[in-house]
Amino acid sequence: MMRKLYFLVPGTGNKFACGGLFAELKTFELAKQVCPCEVVTYRQKEKDHLFLDDVLKKDNLGQIIFVISWGFDVPKLAKKLKPYNVVYHAHSAGYGFKLPSSVPIITVSRNTMGYWGQNSPNSLIYYLPNQISDEFDNLNLERDIDVLVQERKSSDYLLQQLISALQDKCNVTVINYFVDDLSKLFNRSKVYLYDSAEYWAQQRVSEGFGLQPMEALACGCQVFSSINGGLSDYLDPGFNCYKIAGYSTEYDVKRILKAINLSKQLTLSPQILAEYRRDNIIKRLETILEEINFFFDCKSQIKGDIDDLTKIKMTQLFFRKVWKKLFKK
Repeated sequence: MMRKLYFLVPGTGNKFACGGLFAELKTFELAKQVCPCEVVTYRQKEKDHLFLDDVLKKDNLGQIIFVISWGFDVPKLAKKLKPYNVVYHAHSAGYGFKLPSSVPIITVSRNTMGYWGQNSPNSLIYYLPNQISDEFDNLNLERDIDVLVQERKSSDYLLQQLISALQDKCNVTVINYFVDDLSKLFNRSKVYLYDSAEYWAQQRVSEGFGLQPMEALACGCQVFSSINGGLSDYLDPGFNCYKIAGYSTEYDVKRILKAINLSKQLTLSPQILAEYRRDNIIKRLETILEEINFFFDCKSQIKGDIDDLTKIKMTQLFFRKVWKKLFKK
């Protein structure tokens, strides 16, 4: 029997609204198809959800798995929940913290999986991509927007150079507000521009997944994008997208204008898209949760005995390597 999952988020109100929260709540909805689940807040008490401090006063928490995901809060939460069963649902990478091998890690991209594979080699690590909802599909509508840009996360180059160079040559729409239904906008647009490398470099963490370029491609948009972080999982310049910020503004303008008028479009294959749709994610989640539940069944009876890759361990390995070289001489 599978344990109940408690998905920990700071809160669900507008104060906490962001892509990471929406993605986590989507995963929560999918997980409900596999096992019992509840949302638990830990910063803000909310009428419709449990509050973490209240939960920790209860008995029989061995039948609960706490799912933590909010990057900057993870070290504090992991310490607070050390006596319990905890899973880290990793979106972005690069926060700099370490986790004990007793905490399994579920990553939303292969890029993030590689990061944790290097930094937590003794942890259980799994890959569970974010969901691309079914409404993101090509409806074959008339596309009255030549170029679509979302201001948030966009680079200075995109906002201050490229857009101004394009505006005299085609119809450019810049979105600087929250949109309830992006799929409609993507279905009206010929080209979507996304350039987040500068934004994530400032945050000093990685692009965890990059939903919007995939959603745009699923709706039949041509995509010009950066290829940083999780975007490298599925973007393939020249085959399903174009790399933005290529050498010069003038060169980018020429390529974008050419893409607007091309009859042959670069698109994601149905096989790639299927990996990110609901049915596949639920199947993967079933397998992952079966393994994690078995791990927690065993953890209470088995003591971990594999050395972590700490700074001390790395120093020991370095001097051992030097000693071997000197001994050979």
